[in-house]
Amino acid sequence: MKAVWKGEMIAESDDIVTVEGNAYFPAAAVAPGLLVPSTHTSNCPWKGTAHYHSLSVAGATNENAVWYYPDPKPAAAEIKDRLAFWKGVQVSG
Repeated sequence: MKAVWKGEMIAESDDIVTVEGNAYFPAAAVAPGLLVPSTHTSNCPWKGTAHYHSLSVAGATNENAVWYYPDPKPAAAEIKDRLAFWKGVQVSG
């Protein structure tokens, strides 16, 4: 699968975990230098606390477009060290 924003390949991998329709890529599959740390978080009752990154591509920023669970609850253990995308990031495969 591939994740693309503004024509830039953000991530590419055949090792995808799909949860609730979202493709979670291995953290190592994300192109270096595109993620900007964010302080934004959200909570899922069964996955835990999601943390976010913004994307920075060719001078454009996509705020909080990447999320991950650094310490997922046991039911979501398979998404640890994985990232998912939204907010206009095209995920296809």
